[in-house]
Amino acid sequence: MDEALTMDEALLRALTPRVLAILSRRGAGFAAAEDAVQDALVEAVRVWPDDPPRDPQGWLVTVAWRRFLDATRADTARRRREDRAEEEPPPGPAPSVDDTLQLYFLCAHPSLTPASAVALTLRAVGGLTTRQIAQAYVVPEATMAQRISRAKRTVSGVRFDRPGDVSTVLRVLYLAFNEGYSGDVDLAAEAIRLTRQLAAVIDHPEVAGLLSLMLLHHARRAARTAPDGSLVPLAEQDRSRWDTGLIAEGVGILQAALARDRLGEFQAQAAVAALHADAPRAEETDWTQIVEWYDELVRLTGSPVVRLNRAVAVGEADGPRAGLAELARLDDSLPRYAAVAAYLHERDGDAGTAAALYSEAALKASNLAERDHLTRQAARLNTRGGRRSGVEGGDA
Repeated sequence: MDEALTMDEALLRALTPRVLAILSRRGAGFAAAEDAVQDALVEAVRVWPDDPPRDPQGWLVTVAWRRFLDATRADTARRRREDRAEEEPPPGPAPSVDDTLQLYFLCAHPSLTPASAVALTLRAVGGLTTRQIAQAYVVPEATMAQRISRAKRTVSGVRFDRPGDVSTVLRVLYLAFNEGYSGDVDLAAEAIRLTRQLAAVIDHPEVAGLLSLMLLHHARRAARTAPDGSLVPLAEQDRSRWDTGLIAEGVGILQAALARDRLGEFQAQAAVAALHADAPRAEETDWTQIVEWYDELVRLTGSPVVRLNRAVAVGEADGPRAGLAELARLDDSLPRYAAVAAYLHERDGDAGTAAALYSEAALKASNLAERDHLTRQAARLNTRGGRRSGVEGGDA
């Protein structure tokens, strides 16, 4: 979690899904319960600094339930529901594991778009405000408020005890992780926190695999960009800046997951990341093992993007022409295809073709940092200056 968080802010975010689960279990609809919890969080931020509660969760449950009853009473169309809920029950115990888990399932419901699922998860499970989420996505707060409101309406009719799909939840969390940092919220750190929380309530090797993958990627964060903000490819990163503590934790979590012999996509991805982390220098990377793990990923997913990353790994393990042969089997409209082709052609000594492909890849780049990096590679080859640079992304 972001170290800039105060103790109260950290506690509020941790308690948010528990309180929401309790209100939902008492019969509040998801949308109404989420609104009430958000009101209680705002009140906590106002009151707690001067008058901290002895039982923070009980305080939040009480205030949120009262907010829910107030909203219910104000809506005459819900009079019957108010009559059933009129007698306020005392704050209950912490929600069961299943309650918290169901919130993850609900916020990652298949009826939601991926962007809406991420936003709803960050707000309902993560305890972030709409403003913070809007800043992270660099959109107006009103736009994000509408997105979250639509998402809540979409899932409001879903039964709270409905079984959910763990793989969908994991993909939502990984999408949040890949958003990175913008505004005052570090979404990568938030995604790690929420995945840790999920791992605490469900014993599933793929949850552990995703947590391991996040930690191993996050460990390299400080080395990914130069002081001027430019992208530093994996092969050129200063490995002394990698976080060895996160690497050790990620590897340990992965080893425990793999020992259960229930291999999944995120465990295989984490294994690739662990092999990169294990190499003291780029030249010592065990590319043969990485190719083997990509073979497993192809078997598990059949993903063309995985095959693209595998082509890079084959090019490192068996030479650039072997990598180009693998690349020739793939659709050239794939994202990063031109960048991978440029890299492999450069390694094969064809600087002219590589320069043209780097320029083509720059035009197709999805973000400014990547575009600038690829443009510099093209310029370097066109002037015959500088040294060869790797392909960033995909851990290939």
